[in-house]
Amino acid sequence: MIDILSICQEAADMTAAARPDDLFDKAVQHNAVFLSVAKTELDSLMRFGDWQALIKEASFYTVSGKTFYAFDEIVLDFYALVHNTIYVKDGLKKVIGALTSEDFMREKYFSNGGVEIAFKVENNGFRFLNDPGDGIQIVFMYRSNAVCIDAKTLEPKSVLSKNTDVPIFDAYLVKLGIIWRFLKRSGLDYEEEYNEYQKELKKRFGLETAPKDICLAKNEFNLDGNHAVQIVFKG
Repeated sequence: MIDILSICQEAADMTAAARPDDLFDKAVQHNAVFLSVAKTELDSLMRFGDWQALIKEASFYTVSGKTFYAFDEIVLDFYALVHNTIYVKDGLKKVIGALTSEDFMREKYFSNGGVEIAFKVENNGFRFLNDPGDGIQIVFMYRSNAVCIDAKTLEPKSVLSKNTDVPIFDAYLVKLGIIWRFLKRSGLDYEEEYNEYQKELKKRFGLETAPKDICLAKNEFNLDGNHAVQIVFKG
């Protein structure tokens, strides 16, 4: 694993700039500049799309009387919901329904052992239109806001805080991004470096992008061979 300081030092060598020796030493200008450029690059990559390394699964259980569950209360590193990945599990952990992109902002109705579940995605969270009661498991996949990991604990982090932090993204891609951004910030020509970065970005994203979404929604399907669960979408 290559840490962010080493990546910045390699970028400095490629641009004939002074090597940073401590990104968090604010008293030295070129250290501060490389840290700023590195943070901008990692944040830009995180927002670029559904990188496989950033896709996680989360779930929560409903509580009687509670009708709104905010995404960032369920998971601290939430950035964006991955469409087509919300589903409900019954007591036997069987999937009994899924949302499709066509119905993403519509009301969803599920029959779960005689209990009707009705909710929609609203204001960065789940809004239940009725009281679902206790213990209904809602599962979804989301994009994390992590940009690096701690080299020792391997804990994902949303911002650089140590020289030893390791970017989640490909080190070569990060270096190219730092190089063209540093050149631009220094008022130098960066067209060639930017074009090379864009080519590598598209290639890496194509290789590491998240798996295709699978739509599980049907009008009716059998769970255990004995009974079917009806899923009705209200337009």
